[in-house]
This record gives sequence, structure tokens and C-alpha cells, in this order.
Amino acid sequence: MSLDAFLLGLIGAVWGVLALLYAYMPAFHMPGSTLVWGMGAVLFLGLAGWAHFARR
Repeated sequence: MSLDAFLLGLIGAVWGVLALLYAYMPAFHMPGSTLVWGMGAVLFLGLAGWAHFARR
């Protein structure tokens, strides 16, 4: 795996964790942010997959 794909995957994982925190932590009171962070996670994980397969 290239460094680019690894970093994009790592960013996607962090965004996914943030989406889960916004969804399940009542102290944040930001339910709309869950969709934004979740879609960002999907975008970055998709880019990581694309970068991984483009390298092959």
C-alpha cells in the first residue's frame, strides 16, 4: 500500500470515529454533524481504495 492510500485511509478512519462520537455522545448536541462527518469518512475511505488500486 502506498503512503497516500494509507494516509487517506487513516483520515477516513478518524472522520468515521468523529461521526460516531457526534452520533452517540449527547454532550456534543450536534446530530447534523454526524451526516457531514460520516460522508467525509466515506469520501476519504473511497479515495484510499481508489489510490490503493490505482497503484496496482
